[in-house]
Amino acid sequence: MLPAQHKLTSPRQFRRTMKGGRRAGTRTVVVHMHINTGEDAIAATGPRFGLIVSKAVGNAVVRHRTSRRLRHVCMAVMKDGAHGTPLPPNVDIVIRALPASAEATSERLARDIRKALAKWDI
Repeated sequence: MLPAQHKLTSPRQFRRTMKGGRRAGTRTVVVHMHINTGEDAIAATGPRFGLIVSKAVGNAVVRHRTSRRLRHVCMAVMKDGAHGTPLPPNVDIVIRALPASAEATSERLARDIRKALAKWDI
């Protein structure tokens, strides 16, 4: 489970990250990243993650399993980043699961998320 300070909670936060940030896609996920500046950066409590797992991924059981795997991967990525260094505290990341993520292993999901983050050098 992600601690509360590491979660995106409002639709406004999701929208800002998806519309105003960068995007990178892989076979299993699409990763959106937004670097907060100004007041948002000062109030940052750590990197924040949001997950989008739609019905296209599968039924409720499959979606919840995929969400659990993604949350677990987010905890590891938060500590290690793409290159072994922790993510900066002023980063918001939204991960949108694609249908292929339903059959993907946790290792595959982690590799795909790190690959997306490596494109931005964070």
